[in-house]
Amino acid sequence: MTSITGMMQKHFGRAANLSAFVRGYLAVKLVVCLMALAILSAGAPAQETAFSRAASVLQPQSYVSLQPVPRGSAFEIAVVAKITPGFHVNAHEPSEEYLIPTKVTADLPPGITVVETDYPRGVMRGFNFSKTQLRVYETSFTVRMKMRAGNAAALGHQKIPLTIGYQACNQDSCLPPTKIPATAELEIAAADTPARPANTDIFAPAGASKSTRPR
Repeated sequence: MTSITGMMQKHFGRAANLSAFVRGYLAVKLVVCLMALAILSAGAPAQETAFSRAASVLQPQSYVSLQPVPRGSAFEIAVVAKITPGFHVNAHEPSEEYLIPTKVTADLPPGITVVETDYPRGVMRGFNFSKTQLRVYETSFTVRMKMRAGNAAALGHQKIPLTIGYQACNQDSCLPPTKIPATAELEIAAADTPARPANTDIFAPAGASKSTRPR
């Protein structure tokens, strides 16, 4: 009897030790998981802040060259973007291949097409994070989109969604690349409707710029 009792005590003692080991292992694993979750949670707001800050660097405004725009007419949409002081964005045709270009695109309704887009060339500037000067836009820039309203364009008030993609940098570092929206509003009229020039200060003859045709 004594022998059996001893064996049982030895067996249950080992089981108790194993159970304690398992509980300890699970407790350590839980602590590690909670620490990892805390690190990820702390990093998320910082990442959101960086993207939010990047999106606020440009303040775009859109303009249309005709009012109204008769069917069959050529017209322009201009995006004038102000840049927050202390920042710049890369030119549409940057001076280095690794740079992310500034680009404006339009989500066009049926009957309206883009003929070509004129971007400013930009200026060459030196920055602490680059050994060479880079071609950038600073202070503000204007992108002009030459467009045509076809005979199938819907009559009446139209909103054309625009997207400006860019990467903003300061003297020392860059924010994450981002895209921000803008909207161009215009009135499409019948083909024989008289039209008058609008926003003539914006659509004065452009200076040195680079035209790109949609592909």
